[in-house]
Amino acid sequence: MNEPLFYRVSVKALIRDDENRILISRELDDRWDLLGGGLEHGEDPIMGLRRELQEEAGLEAAEIAEHPCYFLTIHNSEKNMHIANVFYEVKLRSFDFVPSEECQELRFVSADDIVDLNVQPNIQKLFNLL
Repeated sequence: MNEPLFYRVSVKALIRDDENRILISRELDDRWDLLGGGLEHGEDPIMGLRRELQEEAGLEAAEIAEHPCYFLTIHNSEKNMHIANVFYEVKLRSFDFVPSEECQELRFVSADDIVDLNVQPNIQKLFNLL
């Protein structure tokens, strides 16, 4: 197998509520994912996550953990690309978001809740880890 070894690195915000549910975002295509996105070349992961929260939802992090808490890889068959997700625990200043193509709605969910939602493959894999 001589496939090039390349992963798109994406930082994701793991935001929990008091019931230990995870915050996910509905995108314009009606799929659900965690807030966050791809790192730019040379970008610090925490700064990249701050940027993504602002760009996607107009949200500001009050705290971002110094180190990631989970790491997983998936294959996005639609884009035919391998993706590495790096998850950081995040606390937001507020949940007053600004809708965008990447964030139409926010919702806290449990593993049982995602069964009825159109979630990105990384969400299912993350809940399997949790």
